[in-house]
Amino acid sequence: MSTKTSHNEEGIPPDGKLIFQAVIDILPLSMATIPWGILCGSLAINVGLSPIQAQLMSLLVFAGAAQLVAINIIGVIGSTASIFSSTFVISSRHLLYSAVFREQVRDASLGLRCCIAFFLTDEMFAVTCSFMERYKVFSAVYALSSGITFYVIWNLATFTGIVAAQYIPNLEHLGFEFAIAATFIAIVIPTIKNKSTLLAVITSGLSVVILSVYARDYALIVSTIIGMTFGYLSSIKENKLG
Repeated sequence: MSTKTSHNEEGIPPDGKLIFQAVIDILPLSMATIPWGILCGSLAINVGLSPIQAQLMSLLVFAGAAQLVAINIIGVIGSTASIFSSTFVISSRHLLYSAVFREQVRDASLGLRCCIAFFLTDEMFAVTCSFMERYKVFSAVYALSSGITFYVIWNLATFTGIVAAQYIPNLEHLGFEFAIAATFIAIVIPTIKNKSTLLAVITSGLSVVILSVYARDYALIVSTIIGMTFGYLSSIKENKLG
């Protein structure tokens, strides 16, 4: 099975170096999400999940924002339908991520595609796109190595939160949720390299703030569409002027 899904492999490091590079590239973002993982683990315990259930959520679901929302809904004894609908909306951005990788992995085996899909997170997407921009090729080895590294660190952070929740009361009030915003800021800022991307970021950011007040349930999806639309129209204008 080929680990490179593009014919342009010039200048690509060997697999051993790719794995090391992927680990180094994803490490800063992984470290930034440790408070987030601790928060997930501690909240899961506080809403009544057992330590095993809390850890399994990170092991099997592996979706930070969706996990937090699901845990909060469980805490207020929300319905199963509410959990599924809310987590679907939050995780819908992964449809965009998968669309970016579609052509690169379409000829790969089902097993490889499923593995990439499972480990696909905001952080893995960001570093893999950066890798593709640098080498003009998609590498399954790089993508999976970065994704697995993040997975391990996320689960260790969750475990830390599970243990800490049993000894440190009100852990969720220590401000760990700021790690969520900080992580996404760290992901987005380096990708702003032209006016159209900047416009997309600004319009989607303003939209989600406004819509969170008036249409909270649909704020994420609608603001994403608004940002994409403005960015796309701006890029068309830039290309015409260029």
